[in-house]
Amino acid sequence: MKDQKYTVVIIDDEKNCIANIRHSLKEFPELLLVGTTQSTDTGKKLIVEQQPDLLFLDVEMPEQSGLELLDELQERISWPMQVVFYTAYEKYLLDALRASAFDFLLKPYQESELRLVMNRFFKSATQAQVHNYFHETLAQLLPINESFMIATPTGYQKLGLKQIGYFQHQKDKKQWEAVLTDQTQLPLKRTTTGDDILKYSTSFVQINQHQIINLDYLSFIEGKSCLLLPPFQAMPLEISRKYMKGLQEKFELI
Repeated sequence: MKDQKYTVVIIDDEKNCIANIRHSLKEFPELLLVGTTQSTDTGKKLIVEQQPDLLFLDVEMPEQSGLELLDELQERISWPMQVVFYTAYEKYLLDALRASAFDFLLKPYQESELRLVMNRFFKSATQAQVHNYFHETLAQLLPINESFMIATPTGYQKLGLKQIGYFQHQKDKKQWEAVLTDQTQLPLKRTTTGDDILKYSTSFVQINQHQIINLDYLSFIEGKSCLLLPPFQAMPLEISRKYMKGLQEKFELI
């Protein structure tokens, strides 16, 4: 393979788990282990200082979860870092992880399982757009009451769920934008699709081809219209037949 070395950091509160991964990674000469730690505080410093290409991260640690660690660092992660979550809890986050761009290993793992993970890493590491995956995937995995990173034309902007009333697609610009509580309209990255927006949170529901609302602001549905709570009550929002059933089902679950 290529002479390029991919740097690796391992963060796990169990010393023997770090030792197991360290031993397994010796099979891959393309990898260079640049740091390990059992502490999340030290781990955050290690990530920022070493800027690893690949991070093995325990899901549950005494100080905080792996997701919480990444959430704290997301504004400082600007390089193409791939993440492999490492967990002993089979049902914890696995459905979400399987649907995301992140990868995972179950404790204890088989060497064949690690090889599959590494094959996916080497393949994705060669893709030019790999740097986009981190923030977008983390946003999909974070709880809905957390903040997330919205892709904009110039980078990423951190927003809380409560800051967004709805999204609308500007036909003339061929671009989605977020309408915020301060009434500003935040343009999204031009390649962002409606499906991309829906993945940010289960609270986002599409009501027509050009609008996606935040259910937290939905007041009531009357006929083919829906009314949002202040400060978004003045905007007329029409529900198309195609999306009516899905909205009603979501609304009934609130």
